[in-house]
Amino acid sequence: MRHVKLLTALVFTCFSIFTQAETVKLTSLDWPPYTGKGLKDNGASVAVAKAAFEAVGHTLVVEFYPWKRAVNLAKDDPGYDGYFPEYYAEELKQDFILSAPMGSGPLGFAELKDKPVSWNSIDELVKFRIGVVSGYVNTASFDDMVAQGKIKASEASDDSKNLLKLAAGRVDMAVVDKNVLTYLLSSDPQLKPVASKIQFNSHLLEDKSLYICFKKGPKGEKLAKEFNEGLGKIDIEGIMSSYLGQ
Repeated sequence: MRHVKLLTALVFTCFSIFTQAETVKLTSLDWPPYTGKGLKDNGASVAVAKAAFEAVGHTLVVEFYPWKRAVNLAKDDPGYDGYFPEYYAEELKQDFILSAPMGSGPLGFAELKDKPVSWNSIDELVKFRIGVVSGYVNTASFDDMVAQGKIKASEASDDSKNLLKLAAGRVDMAVVDKNVLTYLLSSDPQLKPVASKIQFNSHLLEDKSLYICFKKGPKGEKLAKEFNEGLGKIDIEGIMSSYLGQ
């Protein structure tokens, strides 16, 4: 009888674990080397997210869209649980639950090699015309100054178009993640003719943590908690480094 009870308990436990397993559906964008349809395992950030979800028994499905659509689908479409990767911004908490950090990336500026820009404080950036990607969060102080019209910002729909504007001399600098810049200059056919003209500015804006934004609600709270537990079971930096070549 004791063996029967133990077997029953084991079966019940296995069944409970199985029924708790979920398929998590997130949106993202083509933002190599962090995320992208054509990248190995869909990129470094997707690899981290999948590993963390797998560590708690869940399966991750990622669909790729232009950035603004990815955010809006995650917010409004009940078929999606959230989106990523995102930088922290307080206003995101109105609609989303942010995960624990799932890696980070160095955010700064691309500049022309023959016109390097020297700056030390954010206030000095008012002298320059700066390319930004529409809908991207950058840093709180930078975005505030753009919103106030103190920094002259010129929008582009993605990083590649932003860098092309830089190469054409339409902006003095372009906000970009250093790893994204390195990848695009070596891999994007549109940028190859001008890649030798562009470099990363020596002054970093910020080393930005990356997050998943889960749709606000009980399910989002549950998934965020479980994802955070999964992050604690994996080597985030090891996974990121293996994809970023660091």
